[in-house]
Amino acid sequence: MKIGIVCYPTFGGSGVVATELGINLAKKGNDVHFITYERPARLNVFMGNVFFHEVLPFKYSLFKYTPYETTLAGKLVDVVLNEKLDLLHVHYAIPHAAVAFMAKSILKTKNVNIPVITTLHGTDITLVGKDPALSTVVEFSINNSDGVSAVSNFLKEATLNNFNITTEIDVVYNFIDFDKFRRTDKNHFKKAIAPDGEKILTHISNFRSVKRAEDAVYIFQKIYEKMPSKLLMIGDGPQRSKLEKVCRDIGLCDEIRFLGKQGVIEELLSISDLFLLPSSNESFGLAALEAMALEVPVVSTNVGGIPEVNIDGETGYLSNVGDVEDMANNAIKILSSPEVHQKFRENALAKAQEFNVDRVVPHYEQLYRKALSKVATELQES
Repeated sequence: MKIGIVCYPTFGGSGVVATELGINLAKKGNDVHFITYERPARLNVFMGNVFFHEVLPFKYSLFKYTPYETTLAGKLVDVVLNEKLDLLHVHYAIPHAAVAFMAKSILKTKNVNIPVITTLHGTDITLVGKDPALSTVVEFSINNSDGVSAVSNFLKEATLNNFNITTEIDVVYNFIDFDKFRRTDKNHFKKAIAPDGEKILTHISNFRSVKRAEDAVYIFQKIYEKMPSKLLMIGDGPQRSKLEKVCRDIGLCDEIRFLGKQGVIEELLSISDLFLLPSSNESFGLAALEAMALEVPVVSTNVGGIPEVNIDGETGYLSNVGDVEDMANNAIKILSSPEVHQKFRENALAKAQEFNVDRVVPHYEQLYRKALSKVATELQES
């Protein structure tokens, strides 16, 4: 099968999932074509059947903003026609689902009817997509997709509640590739960060307000008062300078390291003892799943799709948004006993294995087959 994948090429969850999905589809013998404005961050391997098509901006003095949607639609038409793609899989509804509909409409005039799969990832539904300026377009694009998936039951229900949806939505969870996310011995690395055996806590995000990264710092402050520990802040974003100031204000700059964006987070998670996810909203919590795959228990909030991944009292603990005290106490509860910590590690790994890529990718392949069959039937009836 020849598959076109449209995504944001960033370190964010939708881009990561789209890229990892494409790589695993290629491993199964499919030709995979990534179509976006930059090489995806996780596309760091060479495979003979994986291709990248860059969407170049068109600059003209009349345009205050480059019309990315139009250039992307043109590129989709070009790639579908010249590479003879069988289907398009677009990740994140805005603007990709609408652009795919435009491209599909253009292709129909050329006697090409290509199925479009739309995967909803989170804020394209719960935040951005709810804006009145975008909601009607999002709703239309979803209803005119040939297949739709959401990354959690929470996100499926949110979509049905926020929009008038007339098409079926399949829940296909995010996944873990255990060939990559497998705990390895990194004790030499751990000693470099925690030379005196301190506990290592980790937070990974884009440092936007929804991630409440500041809470991670305050949670760590309370943990540090009880036991020697270090905090790794991985990622970057608009709140980073504010967070660095908070660290200076509370006097913990030597214990908190800001590592920026990292391409090999599995190595950092391999030396972590606990993962902090204090977000005010998460449609799934991919970062938590990646931590769990590396046997790292998770202390998180109880919002969105997180409870579908992090099981309270088994793989970690859930707390209300903003309850720094409770999250700190739960972290201390896990870290203060080697036996308890080990049990949570084992449970985290066992739960993560339910999301093994080998279990999840077949669900996407089934969605592809349904969409191809749907379009074939429509052609016969027309």
